[in-house]
Amino acid sequence: MSQLLEKNIITLLEKKEEKGMSLLYEYYGDTLFGVALKITKDEDLAKDVLQISLMKIWKKIDTYDAKKSKLFTWMFRITRNTAIDKIRSLNLKRDQEIQIEVSDVYNLGVDSVNPEHIDIKKHLGSLDDKYQIVMEALFFQGMTQQEASEALDIPLGTIKSRLKIGLRELRRIYDPAMLSILFYLIIK
Repeated sequence: MSQLLEKNIITLLEKKEEKGMSLLYEYYGDTLFGVALKITKDEDLAKDVLQISLMKIWKKIDTYDAKKSKLFTWMFRITRNTAIDKIRSLNLKRDQEIQIEVSDVYNLGVDSVNPEHIDIKKHLGSLDDKYQIVMEALFFQGMTQQEASEALDIPLGTIKSRLKIGLRELRRIYDPAMLSILFYLIIK
């Protein structure tokens, strides 16, 4: 997408003109839907997430700062966070409805370790944004390095470098055993 068209979309959104939303949907709708679908793994839920995300983008366009990130990266984060929030709220609702059998309570294998429970999100937040974006795409959205490269519009070599540096930073926080579990979860 040309920078001129992107600036035009931003200007129209800032002025709250519907044409801006039409252009946004036309040029970014499919990609943002893909982000939502990758996380939710459900088309109807992904459509809901896309609609909520587009409304957030519409309402929050005044918080967008072109000096900090590209428009797509900013919208990608909004969509990703909306999808994660939607999944969490559904899981919370489901957890409240389901009674766990006593025999399953202590049956915790590697498959049942959730990255959320080992504070990965918190520690990813301490990394520079450029590493954080890449690692979140790979860890929490299940993207391959190639998919992350395309979705984030970052060269594949840069994705690999940022992943390597981000993991090195995480090694300073986690002990090797915990990182082994984390790598297992990522590779799986």
